Amino acid sequence: MGALIAHIGADSLFTDLGLGQSVGLVHLLITEETTAVRPHAVAAVLRNITFTQERYDSFIELQEKLHQNVCRKRTLVAIGTHDLDTISGPFTYTAKPPGDIRFKPLNQAKEYTAQELMSLYKTDSHLRHYLHIIEDEAVYPVIYDSNGIVLSMPPIINGDHSKISLNTKNVFIECTATDLTKAKIVLDMMVTMFCEYCEEPFTESTEHIAQLLTKMCLRSEVMSDGEQIEVEIPPTRSDVIHACDIMEDAAMAYGFNNIPRTTPRTYTIANQLPLNKLSELLRQDLAAAGFTEALTFALCSQEDIADKLLKNISETRACRISNPKTAEFQVARTTLLSGLLKTVAANRKMPLPLRLFEISDVVLKDESKDVGARNNRRLCAVYYNKSPGFEVIHGLMDRVMQLLEIKPGQGNGYHIQAADDSTFFPGRCAEIFACGKSIGRLGVLHPDVINRFELTMPCSALDIDIEHFL
Repeated sequence: MGALIAHIGADSLFTDLGLGQSVGLVHLLITEETTAVRPHAVAAVLRNITFTQERYDSFIELQEKLHQNVCRKRTLVAIGTHDLDTISGPFTYTAKPPGDIRFKPLNQAKEYTAQELMSLYKTDSHLRHYLHIIEDEAVYPVIYDSNGIVLSMPPIINGDHSKISLNTKNVFIECTATDLTKAKIVLDMMVTMFCEYCEEPFTESTEHIAQLLTKMCLRSEVMSDGEQIEVEIPPTRSDVIHACDIMEDAAMAYGFNNIPRTTPRTYTIANQLPLNKLSELLRQDLAAAGFTEALTFALCSQEDIADKLLKNISETRACRISNPKTAEFQVARTTLLSGLLKTVAANRKMPLPLRLFEISDVVLKDESKDVGARNNRRLCAVYYNKSPGFEVIHGLMDRVMQLLEIKPGQGNGYHIQAADDSTFFPGRCAEIFACGKSIGRLGVLHPDVINRFELTMPCSALDIDIEHFL
């Protein structure tokens, strides 16, 4: 099977597949106007394909499935398929004002302008879901052939002139996109899955290892030296990113249970990450102290870590989510306290007292890191009862220090001293120092904090940075 690939412009890719003989390469030209709305396009041709009703239905269904998942409901990629014999190249992908685009859309009896089509499809049960993608843009994307015939107005509708049928022999596939990588993946999947119905389909190696890899959809062949295998990763296996993935596929095809047991030639000893080991040990002892472990969301609302704790969001060093899907997940948490208080609120009907703790990571902005943020492992505990229970939280802190073999006192020991913190009740907050550095705070929460979390009883809390002890 022959494959001709050409790059036309910076963001286009065209592939012509089907016959082993040389065929004329058709061009898809991209104009600068598309950068304002949908800048990328890739295309391919399947030649001498044979459609049956089953294959045709599968071809259409594949497009719809891809539109819903990889294409993210056409927002990332929109697929158009056309009968190549009804149109002529080179093709032009451009963008024009809606009033300047006029064509006969798929399954319609007359021509419409783009503006008229947007109004027409507002009541269409299928297409109305995609109108929002371009309806507010000053220009709409459109693809023409060399005779000025409109192939499609992506991502909304194809033209009726070039629609495919059971008699179609040569298929022109175009994908317009806002994400070039996704466009290539989608096009490759379309071509790979239906190239087998062309006159000369894909072929496979007959060697044993190549056969095993072929079972896993990896095209392979033995090279001339007889010792190496050349493996081609198809577009449908985007999960293969390293040579070890190929070896894993070969082992899976062979059968893991069929591989004889051998002693490794290298001697290694696995060991737990020190921070995780410390976290696990502390979890066991905090549970033994009568506290119940909670596991809360790593994302939360800005209100949870700022307003409800009587803090200013600008002081929290919070990393914001650029496109949050819900108000509950706007930022990465900077404290474990808000999650525990929400857990207490959800379980306030349980018998008192409620003793909860969590040992997990928070995320803080840090310009010294290459990603601009860092994880910080913290221990947080709360005690909720009819009385504040400061002595309970203080005793828990003493127990944690005992487990860490840090004795009370200045210098290399630990001590607490009065501190002001808006989250805590005035005069009931202390800063914790260990080995000369501040590692956290404990105290009785401010009544306004209690109310904002919809609680009715006093609550005391402990918050410690445990990475300091490594």
